[in-house]
Amino acid sequence: MIIFKSPEEIEHIRKASQLTAATLTELAKLVKPGVSTLELDQFAEEYIRSHGGIPSCIGYYGYPATICASVNHEVVHGIPSASRILKDGDVISIDLVSSIDGYHGDSAITVPVGEVKPKVYELLKVTEECLFKGIEQAVAGNHVGDISHAVQSHAERHRYGVVRDFVGHGLGKNMHEDPQIPNYGTKGKGPELRPGMVICIEPMITMGTHKVRVLEDNWTAVTMDRKPAAHFEHTVAITEHGTEILTLRDTPRLIQ
Repeated sequence: MIIFKSPEEIEHIRKASQLTAATLTELAKLVKPGVSTLELDQFAEEYIRSHGGIPSCIGYYGYPATICASVNHEVVHGIPSASRILKDGDVISIDLVSSIDGYHGDSAITVPVGEVKPKVYELLKVTEECLFKGIEQAVAGNHVGDISHAVQSHAERHRYGVVRDFVGHGLGKNMHEDPQIPNYGTKGKGPELRPGMVICIEPMITMGTHKVRVLEDNWTAVTMDRKPAAHFEHTVAITEHGTEILTLRDTPRLIQ
């Protein structure tokens, strides 16, 4: 069931989303060779709590950390660790959800570590473009399939894989709500987008196969061929006055 939000509820989600955006902005500055993913996680928790928020992911179905930190061929849900030290040429996807007053804000970025190979940087650039292609279709009167098709077609135009196993979603008092927002699909299909819907659009794009598997920790999803992956996400509100990216950062595009 899709839960429609009032303007007041969207304002609550905006507040949480802006904290998420600000936290990601600061985390991106810390990403460099020699930093552990646990250090990033500890910073994120302290930053969120010191700004009046709660890290939403801690304890969610037993998840142990504030951020999901997925490196290179890890697609999503990588668990931060003191032993996972970032190296020059890595990429790290940071997925973060924070809450204020019981409402969540959800966003993800993929950050290059030092100097990355041009073909890997291009993967990041196209994945972020996929996100904004999807957002362009997130308008009242369109359908979920319009978002899905926009993401898929742009990724596959560049011969990248589009992950099927994980999808975007609705957001509000719950971290995951209806409708699901796949990154593949057909124009005009799926639920109609209407004012009051708040959704998370999150392309997960790979350099090779779209197939993934989950590791023994029951969280970390990796590409089957171990080729790099990228992940970008925004929380978006569809309102009577248009579409708003609630998690928009001061610098809208991370990858130039």
